[in-house]
Parts: sequence; C-alpha cells; structure tokens
Amino acid sequence: MILRANDNKTIILLRVSRTHCVDLCGHRRGRVGTRRTVRGLRSARCSFAGPERNKIKILLRSNSRTILLYSHMQRYQDCPQILRNFLTYHENIKGQSPLTIQEYYLDLRMFLRFIRLMRSEMPIDTDLETIDIRDVDLDFVAGITTSEIFDFLSYLANDRVARPDSAVPEHGIEAASRARKLSAIKSFYKYLTVRTKQLNENPVADLEYPKLRKSLPKYLTFEESSALLQAVSGPNAKRDYAILMLFLNCGIRRSELVGLNLTDVYEDRIRVVGKGNKERFVYFGSACRKALDDYLEERNQRELSDNRALFGSRDNNRISVTAVHRLVKKALLQAGLDSTQFSAHKLRHTAATMMLAGGVDVKTVQEVLGHENLNTTQIYTHIENTELKIAAEANPLSKLDFSK
Repeated sequence: MILRANDNKTIILLRVSRTHCVDLCGHRRGRVGTRRTVRGLRSARCSFAGPERNKIKILLRSNSRTILLYSHMQRYQDCPQILRNFLTYHENIKGQSPLTIQEYYLDLRMFLRFIRLMRSEMPIDTDLETIDIRDVDLDFVAGITTSEIFDFLSYLANDRVARPDSAVPEHGIEAASRARKLSAIKSFYKYLTVRTKQLNENPVADLEYPKLRKSLPKYLTFEESSALLQAVSGPNAKRDYAILMLFLNCGIRRSELVGLNLTDVYEDRIRVVGKGNKERFVYFGSACRKALDDYLEERNQRELSDNRALFGSRDNNRISVTAVHRLVKKALLQAGLDSTQFSAHKLRHTAATMMLAGGVDVKTVQEVLGHENLNTTQIYTHIENTELKIAAEANPLSKLDFSK
C-alpha cells in the first residue's frame, strides 16, 4: 500500500517482524498496530489526515512485509553505488535483517566519510555528516590502506563523540561499538575480494578486533527466581506470572516474547521468531504449561486490537517491550531484589545458567537460546557452578592448612 503525506512525499510501509516496523533505511518506527506507532509516524515529518491514519493502523496490523518510510523512492541516496550494491547483496542474497543492513549502512558511511576527510584539505574538525561520498568508486576503496583504517579506529577510540546529546559530551566510543564497525569494514572488503572479486587485496584481512572487557552475565539464583515468581500480584498477575515463567524456563528474548501469537503456543513448546526472522521451537515443562493455561483462560475472554497476540496490554494492544521491562522491574521490587542489577534479559541469563547447572550440554543450550555462534553461549559455562564448588570442597586436601 502506498500513502501520500501532506507534503506530497510518498510513503512506503514495510514490516521487519511481527512486532516492529522500520523504514527502508532501517530506522525503527515503533510497534506494529499501536497508537504509539501512528504518533511516531506523524512525528517523522508525516502529518496524516484521519483516513490515512486509519489506513496505517490497518496495514501495520496486517501480515504484509511492510514498514514505513517517508522519502523519495530510492534508498541510501547519500551513498556511493559500490556501497549500495553491498547493502543490496546482504539484504537480498544473504537475507540479513533490515536492522543489520542499517548498521552496515551507518558504519560504512561513517568510515568512507572519515577517509575522504583525511585525504582532503578540509579542516580536521569538519562534521562528518556534511561530507559527500556519493562519487566514491572502486579505485577510491582499493586505495584505502591499513594505516588509514588504523587512523579510523583511533578516531573512534579517542575522538568520536560518544553521546552527542549529553551536556558534557564524552569522547571515544566503547570497544564493542568499535568492534562492530570493524566487522562491517571486514564484511565490505570480503564482499569486494571474495564474493565479487572486484579487488585483489584486503587491507583488513589480518586486523584484530578491539579487545573486549569480558564480564560474566548476572543471573538469579534458584532461591531468587522462586521469590520473584511468588511475588507476582495485581490485576494482571496471571499474565505477568506466565511471562516470567517463559523467561525463566525458555530463555527467550523480550522481542521474541512480545512477538508471540496465540497460534505459537503448542502443548509442550512455543514457536519463536528470533533475530534475522529465524524460527525455532522452545520446549517447556509442566509448570510453565500450567501458567500458560491459567493465563489463556483469561486471555480468551479479551479482544485485542491485534487479536493474534498472546500477551496484551492494559489498553488492549499487543504488549510492548517497554511494558515487559516495567512488569519485570515491578516483580523484582516486590520480591525485594535489586531492580537496577536485574532485568528481563537477566532472566534469559538465568534460564541458560540453570540449564547448564542441571547438566544440559552447551550445544543444546545454544539451540534453545537461538545463538548463532556457540561462543556466545559458552560464556555461561564460566559462571560459578555450585556442583563444581561442592566437588572442590569435598576434596580432603582442601581442608589441609599448615600455614603459620
């Protein structure tokens, strides 16, 4: 469906997932089928009359793969053709998500703008956003040296403003953000050298990623998890309890929970749509099944604006990620737990930790969590394991003390 805004620009609606919509450049435009989404569209320089707003609501509730964009019909107009080809390849051939494509777009655009600035006679403090790179071609990219890439990484680490909106802007972005940008550059050159064979030399092939500070994920103990579940109360107690049970038993992400539909619930498992629109089944036990049954008795008596949704909000819309965040924080406070240290994502950590402590192998936990890389799952194997601690203390040598 194509709509016209009051400024006569063409609007295209696209859909990234069951719950969220983004524009063709990957910008998030809110949740599907909510008033908040429509207000978000209006604030995005698109003032709609009443009938158009209704059309948007209807479209956002539909199953079409559509999200929203106000603009001319061409995407990434401020990018050179060589970068647009790369983005198109990853979108249409590799099938990567719109949000991943958006990150590639922003990171590589910044990289090329920085290289152009360094090679030009413009003042060093020139705003990167003002630099035109539309004429960058293969020769320009082929001429980029490893030394220039080091300069870019140094700029990110020391000079890039981390929080432009802050009253006192901080300079230098975190190692994880620098690693992501380097990953985008590596992917770009791999596309040019391996996939399309336009270049022979890859200046980033042997570059190492910035060293990341490794911290063990926080998680709730068995006793804390029990206290959390027992503390649930209020008018939405059955819904909140079912949500917490799914987090603690299935280890799903907030976005995955928000996207659940009634038809995704089976007798002993749920169907989850994870990152990159990848589907997987996650099994649960009898206690989780009972929690869902108790909630479904209540849910089946309600009509939601998106009546496919498993979990609804107070205003009869599909529950939002923000609402889930708040209900988890509320339950943590009611249980007397530190709500600044724990969150919905920490419940995912808790599920993974409990599975491993219960003897589940790490490969199975990877499948349950929907991790693409086993290394992501293996961080949980480094968490303190009660059984290993007991085994260490059971060693007779552990009690020998000849210190003086």
